[in-house]
Amino acid sequence: MEKIITDANFEDEVMKADKPFLVDFYADWCGPCKMLGPVIEKIAEAYKDKAYVGKCNVDDNQNLAGRFNVMSIPTLILVKGGQVVWQNTGVVPEAVITGAIDENL
Repeated sequence: MEKIITDANFEDEVMKADKPFLVDFYADWCGPCKMLGPVIEKIAEAYKDKAYVGKCNVDDNQNLAGRFNVMSIPTLILVKGGQVVWQNTGVVPEAVITGAIDENL
């Protein structure tokens, strides 16, 4: 299950996480985000013991979107040890996302 990531909980949930953390920056009105949603849910379930997965609504959390230069959605970032180790904008195959996670386990 994905965690809901906000401006308020980002530092504690993502930056201080003890495992890699994939954050999906999305908006409810975004068609490509809706296409990627089920893939992100599947990854969250498959990696529940190895990594964290969360969703961040850019309309509600504009500070975070700005901090990571999210100009287009969906944007995915993978954070490990408080550092962004991978970032991607747009819809990508599940294997690309899981490959990035696997490289950082």
